[in-house]
Amino acid sequence: MRILQIQGLRAFAAIAVTLFHAHMVPGGFIGVDIFYVISGYLITGLILREIKSTGRLNLATFYQRRIKRLLPTSVFVLFVTALIGWFVLPVITRDALGRDLFAAAAYVSNYLFAWWQNDYQNLDATPSPFIHYWSLAVEEQFYLVWPIFMILLARKGKRAILTGISVVTVLSFLLSIYQVENSPIWAFYSLPTRAWELGIGALLLFIPSKLFKHRMLPWMGLIALATASFKFSDNTAFPGLNALLPVLATALLIASIPVWPPIFNDLSNNRLAQWLGKISYPLYLWHWPALVLPSSALGRSLHSYERVICIALTIVLAHFTNIYIEERFRHFKIPAKRLYLLAVSTTLASLCAGFVIAQTATSTITTSGLNSYTFDLKEIVMKPVVYGDGCHVNYGETKSGACTYGDKNSSKTIVLYGDSHAAQWFPALDALAKEKGFTLISLTKSACPSVSAARPDKGAFKNSDCEAWRKNSIARIQKIHPDAVIVSSFQYYAPRVGSKDRELWWSDGQQKLLASLTGSSNNLVYISDTPHPTRDIPSCLSSGKISRCDSSSPSTVSVVRGFKVIDPTPWLCAEKCFSIVNSTVVYRDASHISVAMSLQLAPQLQAALKALGIFL
Repeated sequence: MRILQIQGLRAFAAIAVTLFHAHMVPGGFIGVDIFYVISGYLITGLILREIKSTGRLNLATFYQRRIKRLLPTSVFVLFVTALIGWFVLPVITRDALGRDLFAAAAYVSNYLFAWWQNDYQNLDATPSPFIHYWSLAVEEQFYLVWPIFMILLARKGKRAILTGISVVTVLSFLLSIYQVENSPIWAFYSLPTRAWELGIGALLLFIPSKLFKHRMLPWMGLIALATASFKFSDNTAFPGLNALLPVLATALLIASIPVWPPIFNDLSNNRLAQWLGKISYPLYLWHWPALVLPSSALGRSLHSYERVICIALTIVLAHFTNIYIEERFRHFKIPAKRLYLLAVSTTLASLCAGFVIAQTATSTITTSGLNSYTFDLKEIVMKPVVYGDGCHVNYGETKSGACTYGDKNSSKTIVLYGDSHAAQWFPALDALAKEKGFTLISLTKSACPSVSAARPDKGAFKNSDCEAWRKNSIARIQKIHPDAVIVSSFQYYAPRVGSKDRELWWSDGQQKLLASLTGSSNNLVYISDTPHPTRDIPSCLSSGKISRCDSSSPSTVSVVRGFKVIDPTPWLCAEKCFSIVNSTVVYRDASHISVAMSLQLAPQLQAALKALGIFL
C-alpha cells in the first residue's frame, strides 16, 4: 500500500537534489539521505511482513520485483544519456564517458567513482553525466544483501532482528564518522558508511508509535530538513555527524505521520506532490544529465534561466519515462528466467556500449579559424614532474620531501612555495635552474595556498593539514636561507564562513605569509595569479572554434607591500586573454597553465626576476 505522505517526502527529496545541482539550494544533496531512510523503512517493512505472514521470504520474487522496479528505467536513462553524450560532448572526453557508463552499468559505480576520485561535492569542469548513479548503486547493493541478512536474523526471532539492525546501524555510523575525517570520498560513496541511514529507517518499525504522538514532532522534522537544506553546502563534511540532522528529521516525519498537521497533509497529499513523488525515480535519474550535458557541451556554467529550462526538461522527461518505461515494466508479467536473461543481457549491452564509446575517443584536437592548429591532448594535460615524483604534496600529507632540482651543488638556491598555481611555474624555473646553474627546491601542495588564509574543509581537503604543511615548509625555508623565495597562489579560494570581507581575509593571509618569511631571504617574490579561465580550455578547443575559448578573465594584482611582484597577465593577455599563444595551448584545464606554456614563458620569467635584482 502506498503511503501518501511518504510519496510527498519522495517528491521533496527529488526536488531538493535537483535544485542542489542547479545551484539553487546549497544543501539539497540531503535528498539522497531522505531516499535512504525511506528505502530502509519500506523495504525492511515489506520483508518482515512477508516473513511474518508466510514464515519465509521468497528471495526470487523479491529480486524480481527490484529488477522490474529499477533496471528498465535506469538502463533507459543510461543509454539515452550515453547516446546524447557521444554526440554533444568533446571527442576527447569519450574515454571517460565510456568508462563511467561501464561503471554505472556494473552497479559498482559508487566504489569506482571513489577510486577515480570523482568528488560529488566538488565536481570538476567536465563532470561525468553518470556520477549520480552512485546512490543507485548503494541502494542496489543494499537490496542484494539486506533480505539475506533479514532471513538469517529472522531464524533467531524478533529480538535478534532488532539487535542485528541496531548493531549494523551503530557500526556503520561510527565508520561513517571515522571515514569522513580520514577518507571523505569513500565515506560519501560507500554502502558501509551509508548503511546506517537505511538502518535508521528500518529501526522505525520497532519503535512504538505512541512515542511519536506529540504534534510538535512533524514541525521539528520539517524545520530540521529546511535547516539542512539551506545551511549545509558542498563544504559540509558528509555524511558522518552532519548527516544525523536530515536522517533523524526524515525518520521523525515518517514516524509522526498520524499526527501531521493539516497543512503538512495538504502539501504532501495534493495532486502535484503525489505526481512528483510518483516520478521521483526517473526525475532523479534525468536531472543530472539534463544539467551537465548542456553545460559540458557549451564548455561553461549554465545561466540561471538555462538551469530553469533544464529543470523543466527534467520533469517532462521524468513524466514520460514514468508512463512508458517505469510503470509499464513494473507491472509487466514476465517469466522469471526471461526476466533474469533480460537483466543480464541489458547489463552486458551497457558494459559493451561503454567499451565501444571509450574506443571512439581520440586525443587529437584540431582547431579552425584564422589559424588552424592540431594538438595532442595528452601533451596539453600533462602535469609538471613534481606531480609524478611525489614532490607535489597531496591531501592528507603535511611534509614535502627533499624535492631538490637543478644544480644540486650550486651555492645559490631558489625555493618555489605554494599550491598548484605555484607548481605550474615549476617547468619554467626548472629549465632556468638547469640553464643558469642554481638549486631549485619545490615546496607545493594541492589546494593549499602559500597565503596563510584559513579555508573551509571541503571533500578531501583539510585546513588543518594545510596549516601543518605551511608550518613545516616555512621552518625549512628559514633553515635553508635561500637566495630567493618565489611564492604564488590561486587567488579565487572561498573563505571560511564568517569572513565578512574576502579581500581583507586574503590580504591578512598575505601579511602572515610575509611575516613568516621575513628574515629567510633578501628576495621574497610573489608571482600574482594567472588569468582565470571561465571554461575547460582543452575541452573548449576540441569543439574546433578558438574564439569561444579566448574568454579567460585577467587576474588583478593583489599583493601586500613587502613582496617583489611579478605580474604574468600581460604575457598571456592583450585585448583579451588567449587560449593559444605562439601556437601553444595556454591552459591544461580550467585553471592551470600548461607545461608547454610554462616553458615558453621561461624567458619572460627570467627577465622579470633579473629586473627585480635576482641573480639570474
